[in-house]
Amino acid sequence: MTDAELFATIRDHLFTAVIGDVMDRAGLMHQFLPAAIRGIEPDMVVVGRAMPVLVEDVTPGKPVDDAYGIMFRALDELQPGEVYITAGGSPDYALWGGLMTTRAMRLGAVGAVFEGCHRDTREIIKLKFPVFSLGAYAKDQKDRGSAVDYRCPVTFSNGVSVAPGDIIAGDIDGVVVIPKDSAADIVRDALAKVTGEEDVRRAIAEGEPTGDIFRRTGIM
Repeated sequence: MTDAELFATIRDHLFTAVIGDVMDRAGLMHQFLPAAIRGIEPDMVVVGRAMPVLVEDVTPGKPVDDAYGIMFRALDELQPGEVYITAGGSPDYALWGGLMTTRAMRLGAVGAVFEGCHRDTREIIKLKFPVFSLGAYAKDQKDRGSAVDYRCPVTFSNGVSVAPGDIIAGDIDGVVVIPKDSAADIVRDALAKVTGEEDVRRAIAEGEPTGDIFRRTGIM
């Protein structure tokens, strides 16, 4: 599949729970980002390739040269179908806002995900751009946090790592990372599980005991 076909398949036919179940079965047991990272609206869905950005807190009192420079470069190098995703730093300032959203959309990016806060919430919602964060907080990151690298592996507070090009999928139940080398197999198996779950749902509706269904199908 092309990326466009892969992303459309995930958006239209899959969801994070089934993707996570399939990765668990494949031995990929630690692929969900921290549970506190949520879409700023419940119906937001993000699917795309990771463009990771590493953030660090600024040492109080220490001058910062070109505080936004690396962040601007990272933002300006977003490619169509990519998700701007950051880790590192504290959650005490906003990592994303309305102007960044406008630029990302212009470049064809499909979402932003970070273990930190966002601001300009009304503007982002109006633009209908998928943003997954710890919540809204207007405090600026200038002189508090700084991007120090991008298109590099990053690690979240729960130990989950994201590499450039991994598939990011997020919905109302959380955000999951599909390793790029496993994506085709994971999506194929997730589609099969969705079909199996439909069969299980019908069996439950017809009154079959759940224990019998699980022994017969291995799905629940």
